[in-house]
Amino acid sequence: MRQLTLIRHAKSCWNDPSLSDFERPLNKRGLRDLPALGERIVKFELFPDLILSSGAVRAVTTAESVSQSLDMPLEEIRKIPELYESCYETLLNVLQNQSDRYRHIMMFGHNPGLQDLGYFLTHDVLEKFPTAGLLHIHLSITSWSELAESCGTLTRFDYPKLHQ
Repeated sequence: MRQLTLIRHAKSCWNDPSLSDFERPLNKRGLRDLPALGERIVKFELFPDLILSSGAVRAVTTAESVSQSLDMPLEEIRKIPELYESCYETLLNVLQNQSDRYRHIMMFGHNPGLQDLGYFLTHDVLEKFPTAGLLHIHLSITSWSELAESCGTLTRFDYPKLHQ
């Protein structure tokens, strides 16, 4: 059995038109949501063996905050260029190529790719996958290379507005 936690980056800022989409930081709400996101992940006992993140500033900032909540070294976050604004097939391919020594992978990225991947793996339909939201999936596989359609069960869907 493997586990996968998909986390959409926290809310980003659009105030500086000189920044590329890749460089956009988090806005005030995004920064405010980070501590609670980390606390919920610890409360839910979602302790990954590996953290993968898009290289976009907003995704890396979210991953670093969660990593600190989990007492994991920031250097252990693997920034994967292909995770930036990719389709679910690309995300799937990245996961299928991970070492089987990892039992629980946490992936930080973007929509619609993350939501589409969650649907592909579980066939659970989500109306929306909000920023700073997470999907935790139990996978009925023994190797990451076996990751395939409907091999997972959604065990947790969480996002900030559930707790307001």
